[in-house]
Amino acid sequence: MKVLLSIKPEYVEKIFSGEKKYEYRKVIFKKDVDIIVVYSTMPEGLIVGEFKIDSILFDSPEMIWSETKEYAGVSDLFFNQYFANRQEGYAIKILEPVRYEKPIDPKLEFNSFHAPQSFCYLS
Repeated sequence: MKVLLSIKPEYVEKIFSGEKKYEYRKVIFKKDVDIIVVYSTMPEGLIVGEFKIDSILFDSPEMIWSETKEYAGVSDLFFNQYFANRQEGYAIKILEPVRYEKPIDPKLEFNSFHAPQSFCYLS
């Protein structure tokens, strides 16, 4: 199954350059997901590529950071602010990111497109 994940443009660039190999989340999918389709949030507002899920780490933010910081693509300050007051979190390990040759404008492709707050399942 695929999900559409909203990611800020600065982190999208780091994913496709290989600098960012983990995507951090406070909540994770309930269904079995193997592919993430990347929606680059505004000001871009386009579906720009996808990647496979290698694995998903679930642990305390401290343990996640110690395991992933080398390829986090974010500062420790950002990471700590994102997971502030959280006992646990998720790190999705990115595998084989592929940028689409031609990005997709979801507003042209789907009748009533609304960017997902975090993610949405795709059929």
